[in-house]
Order: sequence, then structure tokens, then C-alpha cells
Amino acid sequence: MGSHSKIARELFESGYNCAQSVFAAFCDVTGLDRGTALRLSSSFGAGMGRLREVCGAVSAVFMVAGMLYGYTSPEDDGKKAEHYRLLQEFAFRFKEHNGSYICRELLGLNEYEANPVPEERTKAYYEARPCAGLVEYAAQLLDERILENPDKNCAASGNEKQHA
Repeated sequence: MGSHSKIARELFESGYNCAQSVFAAFCDVTGLDRGTALRLSSSFGAGMGRLREVCGAVSAVFMVAGMLYGYTSPEDDGKKAEHYRLLQEFAFRFKEHNGSYICRELLGLNEYEANPVPEERTKAYYEARPCAGLVEYAAQLLDERILENPDKNCAASGNEKQHA
């Protein structure tokens, strides 16, 4: 625990997208195997399929939060509201720290560019982008929440009914 931010950054710097890097860093907590985590989160990189919308690191935070604190009953409006409050807290803290949670804004892009082809991961790519720091910060937010509320972690407790 606590090293997820380092793992997330290392995954990103080894070529995984932002969402994969954060989501896969928490496999030890979510109980997912790495391959499943990488496939599940692969669609959210570069602002959701390279659409430059919500930052993939933020999307991954939401996915991990769903695994750990999500609800399962469609009738439990109180649990839904509690969960959405948590997600909004993550998003607002990320935005406060980084200026936005929208990929194109974080990258300083003025407009949407419809190009599905990822850029080559070179030294210049990593130097020009804030993404490694963003995935590191996103994972740090999750670690803080997990450490502050260890008993509210559905995946770690193994007792989904208690949290459903």
C-alpha cells in the first residue's frame, strides 16, 4: 500500500496508457489479474479512446473506486449518492491540483483532433507531457482514501453484501 503512485508512473513510462497505468497499479487491492485490468481500462486512455475528454487517470480512479466502494443495488439511492459524492470529491481534488480533469485541457490542446493513432513514446514525448505526474497523482488520491478508510473497502473486506 502507498506505492501505487510509483507503480502507476512506472507503468505509464513503460508504455501503458494513463487509464491502464492507474487501474492496473491497484490490482493488489481490486483483486483483478493484471491482464484483465489492462484490457478493461484500455478503452479509457487519452481521454476516452483518444477523444481527449475525461483524463484516463481520472477514469481509472473512478473504476477503482467502483471496485472498492461501489454499490450494487439499483434501489439504494443513499448508497448511490454516497458513491457519487466520493467520485465528485476525487474529480474536484484532481482538478484543483491540476487545473482540469479534461485531457485536452491538461495537454494544452485548443481543440479536438480526431486522430486514433497514438503518438510514439519517445523521450521528447515524456518530457512534453504532464501525464506521468497525472497518473502518479491520481493513484496518490486513491491511496489516501484507502488508507483513511480501510474498513470501507469492499474488495479488501471480501464482504460485498455488507457494502451493497
